[in-house]
Amino acid sequence: MNKELEHKFVTELQNNQNIVHKVCTLYTNDRDSHNDLFQEITIQLWKAYPKFRGDAKFSTWMYRVALNTAITLYRKHKRRIDTADYESIIFKIKADEYDETEEVQLKLMYKAVKQLGDIDKALVFLYLEDKNYTEISETLGITEVNARVKMNRIKTKLRTILNP
Repeated sequence: MNKELEHKFVTELQNNQNIVHKVCTLYTNDRDSHNDLFQEITIQLWKAYPKFRGDAKFSTWMYRVALNTAITLYRKHKRRIDTADYESIIFKIKADEYDETEEVQLKLMYKAVKQLGDIDKALVFLYLEDKNYTEISETLGITEVNARVKMNRIKTKLRTILNP
């Protein structure tokens, strides 16, 4: 890869790395796993970057690569990942403006979302990132109607989990 392309990639990655961190938080439960997944996603982005044509926004393409990488690794190492332990990620979701109630609700939401299947988790993640259904469908490779239907079912499922 030439230096110009390399510089462009590094700049785009630095400007959008919060996307990768959010995906890592969603699919891992400890700092080491988070760092490993971040590194793997970065490698996959680097490998795929020469094929990035710019048909979609860089961030949309990045979501797709990051989520596909996380889902693939999650499925391969499902037995190794402890989905019950999210205490170790509190430092990543805590902010000064949150009061205790919001923090507790956020923990409960993370716990509920982690009970969903991998595609459903990705859909919720993109929804919470304020992506519209067109962007969600493009990122996940499903139809817009399917994304809407799935999201409605997920909302019902999350309500059941959070309010048994």
